[in-house]
Amino acid sequence: MKPIVSVHDGIHVVRDDLFPGGTKARFIPRLFEDADELVYASPPEGGAQTALAHCAGQLGKRATIFVARRQTPHPRSLMAKALGAKVLQVSPGYLSVVRARARRYAADRGARLLPFGLDVPQAGPQIAEAARMIDVAPDEIWCAAGSGVLARGLKAAWPNANLHVVQIGKAVSPDRVGGEVHVYPQGFSDRCKTRPPFPSDPHYDAKAWELCKARRGSGVVLFWNVTGPAKTGE
Repeated sequence: MKPIVSVHDGIHVVRDDLFPGGTKARFIPRLFEDADELVYASPPEGGAQTALAHCAGQLGKRATIFVARRQTPHPRSLMAKALGAKVLQVSPGYLSVVRARARRYAADRGARLLPFGLDVPQAGPQIAEAARMIDVAPDEIWCAAGSGVLARGLKAAWPNANLHVVQIGKAVSPDRVGGEVHVYPQGFSDRCKTRPPFPSDPHYDAKAWELCKARRGSGVVLFWNVTGPAKTGE
């Protein structure tokens, strides 16, 4: 499916909040080709939860997600559960413990365990393929980064564009993402106070949009919006 692009404040915005499941859902179906169940250890706010749940539901497969136990589950986890994923809360909720539980579960079940940020070989080429469908030749690209998967895919699609990556939480290096890294001053779990003029995840893309607007250069600027905020009514 060709990405939808709209223009806001003179910036071309890729609206993958309109793509069912968001950007990660562009490559997740490939991960199910040789697996009936995918297992993922996620931070409570992580958008991969709903992308996995959506794709599993569409394909008649299973998605199992491990997250830190919270008194009130995060809307992203609630949305993933509503979409049909098995969401297992872990206590104590240290990420190392959550990952260990996910590894053990996957080994016991013979399921496929996915790495942080869904950093898999299938991701980059699928993202690059989608990017090349867009009728825009950007001089400058902005996106958020956790694992750096999206940034590398966009760099592959537009190698001559200036890539600006907003680090959200986990540290990424310019060499790894192929562009300039801007560190957002708040952590991943903090909600962005800026509200973009399009649906955007307040823990992730909205933070990158804030820095994009403040630091953008001249020429054709493109911003990649991975997904919208969680909707627990779905």
